[in-house]
Amino acid sequence: MLLWAAPVSAQINVEQGGEPFATVVTSGAQFPYVYPLYGPGGVRMTRGFPMEHFAGEAKDHPHHRSMWFTHGNVNGVDFWHAGGEHSGRILTQAQSLDVRGEARIVSLSLRWVTDEQVRLIDEERTYTFTGNKLDRSIDVDIRLRAATDVVFGDTKEGSFALRLHPALRLDGEIAAGSAQNSNGDKGGGIWGKRARWVHYSGPIDGKPVGVTIYDHPKNLRHPTWWHARTYGLFAANPFGQHDFERKPAGTGDLKLARGETLRLRYRVVLHAGRRTRAQLDAGFVGFAPSPPSPLTHAIGVAVSHSLGVLLRALPRED
Repeated sequence: MLLWAAPVSAQINVEQGGEPFATVVTSGAQFPYVYPLYGPGGVRMTRGFPMEHFAGEAKDHPHHRSMWFTHGNVNGVDFWHAGGEHSGRILTQAQSLDVRGEARIVSLSLRWVTDEQVRLIDEERTYTFTGNKLDRSIDVDIRLRAATDVVFGDTKEGSFALRLHPALRLDGEIAAGSAQNSNGDKGGGIWGKRARWVHYSGPIDGKPVGVTIYDHPKNLRHPTWWHARTYGLFAANPFGQHDFERKPAGTGDLKLARGETLRLRYRVVLHAGRRTRAQLDAGFVGFAPSPPSPLTHAIGVAVSHSLGVLLRALPRED
């Protein structure tokens, strides 16, 4: 059921169980972003700066806006850093809020343009918000259609990102966090590594919480690389091979001809309490269940066939 189609100047507020969950901000910055972002129990999970100012928060990297998706080099245009030289903007053309059962779905039609208003990308993005008392999740589905021939350049400056609450940092004034990935790497060792998921956890206001980003197995170059820093930047980046693996510049470039589309999907899980590696792995399976193997499929077909033969052989009652 479509609730409403909002004017593009509006902010879209999402609630879960009668509590604030998130606000999708569609104007007023270089790109749309999600802030604030609350976990179960109303715990604020991302940094307030530059939207708000809280004690203990660093004031670095003002382009790190809570939860966002951009890239630092599209045809040489920088959509990652705000207001720098050769920077671009991601403009909202249309937006809507939909309700399907317990899910809240925010849809955005976006346009990536240069400072000279040259259109490079037409994007359709959806955020699907769901949750319960212990977990909240956001499925982000991004479809990037080239309005002209484009190259997503090989740079670490991108792409799907969160800037975490300072208590989840690994270092800093009030840092109390820890980090791990699906391969068992921990702490600062997760930076530049490929993994199916990355998880940060720690206490916020005395409550143990955590954040996981899952990379969909059909995404470009899955498992992706992670631009995940000790100071709270938490980003999945399928393009930055030169920086992450010290390969020749341009190795991670992706070319899209006009009209071609790149689809990227991510799941963000905000949870209360602690999570084991087994639970985090199970979350990945829940996000992207594997198709049945050929053997499983063959057994299923054989059982179905045998059952059909048996039923046809049974006497019928008129």
